[in-house]
Amino acid sequence: MALALLPARAQRLTVTNATVNAGRTGYQQPITATFELRNKGLRRLVIESVKPDCGCTAVEYPKEVGIGDKFTIKMTYDAKQLGHFHKMAAIKSNGSKEPVYLTMKGVVLPEILDYSGTYPLAFGDLLLDKNELEYDDVNKGDHPVQEIHILNNGETTMTPNIMHLPPYLTAIVMPEKLAPGKAGTISITLNSEKLRDFGLNQTSVYLAQQLGEKVSVDNEVGVSAVLLPDLKDYDELSKALAPHLEMSMTDIDFTSFDRKSKKTVEITLQNTGRTTLKITSLQMFTRGLKVTLNKTTLEPAEITTMKITGYAEELKNVRTKPRILMITNDPDHAKVVININK
Repeated sequence: MALALLPARAQRLTVTNATVNAGRTGYQQPITATFELRNKGLRRLVIESVKPDCGCTAVEYPKEVGIGDKFTIKMTYDAKQLGHFHKMAAIKSNGSKEPVYLTMKGVVLPEILDYSGTYPLAFGDLLLDKNELEYDDVNKGDHPVQEIHILNNGETTMTPNIMHLPPYLTAIVMPEKLAPGKAGTISITLNSEKLRDFGLNQTSVYLAQQLGEKVSVDNEVGVSAVLLPDLKDYDELSKALAPHLEMSMTDIDFTSFDRKSKKTVEITLQNTGRTTLKITSLQMFTRGLKVTLNKTTLEPAEITTMKITGYAEELKNVRTKPRILMITNDPDHAKVVININK
């Protein structure tokens, strides 16, 4: 008898979040809430019905779900009434004795502004115009500033902040508290004297809606800074005797892989100057690339080869433009960027 009852007792229907804030919408502009669920039972889940509490809400759901599988149920409100809404739906299934209730809420406004152009990115209800910061061609002692423009698209006041700032970055959020529908600015200053290495310095910081939020890839902001070497002591005579870098190309085409998983391109480097050329740094801004350089020190007239391999799948998923950075002691080419077209 105990064994016979086991499947029924073990059958469980779980909901990741039973209440979803769908946010704002305009009058007669239907809005959808998506609920994530899982069949944690020991037999197939059969959903008999998902009944909303009024005819203004439509539902989409699967009839059956496999053992251990995740699935979604969607509730769509027709938004034919202005103001805040609070809609429920009851799930009847063999996964629980009592109905499981889902709730969607939000607000219908007379008109809804389209922020997609001004704030194309979203961290939950916090909209922003960028999630990558680049400080290019920085000299020791510079303090360049980058700004992230943000908008509270939710229904509660936020206290936006930047977490996990390294010592060379400082941030100021204005205003400190962001009311619903209001915009603000996060100013992030690079303190270049605190950068340790010439060339590319990369890190990630994290944008939060409130103090104490957890960090994840969903609220990650990438930061890169290129610190140039100090070549101010080169006068005209020194430049005449300096090394000089010549390259066969600085733009690589990885737009086509001919159905292959990777592609390799070779670049020729030559020192056409009068003294030794030194490549002191060779770095990549993104994943998806592999670079090999035969020699990092070239005597006058000496030639070497750089091989750049691009990996199709990884390059397809990178967020920023792929590039390769070289730092040299050539005063005319202290920083060399090889652009990757994908």
